[in-house]
Amino acid sequence: MGYESPVYRVKAVPVEKIVANTYNPNAVAPPEMSLLYDSIKEDGYTQPIVCYYSASKDKYVIVDGFHRYRIILEHEDIYERENGMLPVVTIDKPLDQRMASTIRHNRARGSHDVDLMSNIVRELYEIGRSDKWISKHLGMDRDEILRLKQITGLTALFKESKFGMAWIPEEDETLK
Repeated sequence: MGYESPVYRVKAVPVEKIVANTYNPNAVAPPEMSLLYDSIKEDGYTQPIVCYYSASKDKYVIVDGFHRYRIILEHEDIYERENGMLPVVTIDKPLDQRMASTIRHNRARGSHDVDLMSNIVRELYEIGRSDKWISKHLGMDRDEILRLKQITGLTALFKESKFGMAWIPEEDETLK
């Protein structure tokens, strides 16, 4: 049959079995959260939450859809109308691939919190992902990766970088 996209396997999952991931750098301002609430109230959930199923914890870890998940948690009218259930599709990928998926989903829609984004770059680097991998999978150019590495302040993140010889100032004879 070939490849089948996860969206063809949507299932209703109790919200209590869904948890946020620890790495999402996406932030939504209060006016947009209000608009999201209005959208879900008027139109219902039109997109499923993308999750990874952790069998060891029997939980669905959000890859994309955290703010849609927040709406059902924060608004009793939505929780009741949805019978405490959310539409979920699952992807079965290792953590680095889930992080990349989260970023791709987010970047296709809007902006990111820079500090959280730099933490993701650091985490990916710490689990062995190169600048080239990060660039390819997160859609970043080398300058953006460099800026995010600089924010974290971890020198280990620069081990792939090539540096030239530093300039050595000559002694100023007039200061002697």
